[in-house]
Amino acid sequence: MQPFVAVIPAKDEAERIAATVQAVRSIPDVAAVVVVDDGSSDTTGDLARTAGADVVRHPRNRGKAAALTTGAAYAVERGHGDLPLLFVDADLEASAARLGVLVPPVADGRADLTIATLPPQKTAGGGRGFVVRLARNGIQRLTGFEAQQPLSGMRCLDRAAYDAAQPLARGWGVETAMTIDVLRAGLTVLEVPCELHHRVTGSDWRGQAHRAKQYRDVWLALARRRLRR
Repeated sequence: MQPFVAVIPAKDEAERIAATVQAVRSIPDVAAVVVVDDGSSDTTGDLARTAGADVVRHPRNRGKAAALTTGAAYAVERGHGDLPLLFVDADLEASAARLGVLVPPVADGRADLTIATLPPQKTAGGGRGFVVRLARNGIQRLTGFEAQQPLSGMRCLDRAAYDAAQPLARGWGVETAMTIDVLRAGLTVLEVPCELHHRVTGSDWRGQAHRAKQYRDVWLALARRRLRR
């Protein structure tokens, strides 16, 4: 398998980051694991470094898109600019070891961007699918691509796909926008089943507030791309 660089954006993930880093480091041919500590108030960065990751810290929270951009730039600085990037959510813990399946289709040229599709999670989330449907329908209308899990953050992409997605959309619209921008550039997107498990958002007020922000950011990302068309 071709070497790749894993980028893990993380904020206040002290409970899970060490296990996630260790799992990613166990994937064959990983050239570097870069954790971008996005303004954490806990020991996320220290624990990630102890687990074997290179850590870049944002002094204040700048959001997922900025963290991914910082991680990709760090890979270039370290001489890995020609390697695929594997974007990893920080809360996957041991299941992150299974992310290796996303790399071969990119490495052998079958896809420019691969997206992990997850099985049903151990604990059901508290949402009703409004954000997923918004993203899925928006991607389909703008590109014709029918995404199974448009909000999946676990992705592997080559340099052409990364460049096509620049600048990354703000907030929680980053995945939806990335898929659209890569497809519009004439590149290939492939969804790949992957046995991953992560923390799901509950149905309390914090969960509802999170989903409202997701909906806003995805709507904004779609609106801007409709205007570009």
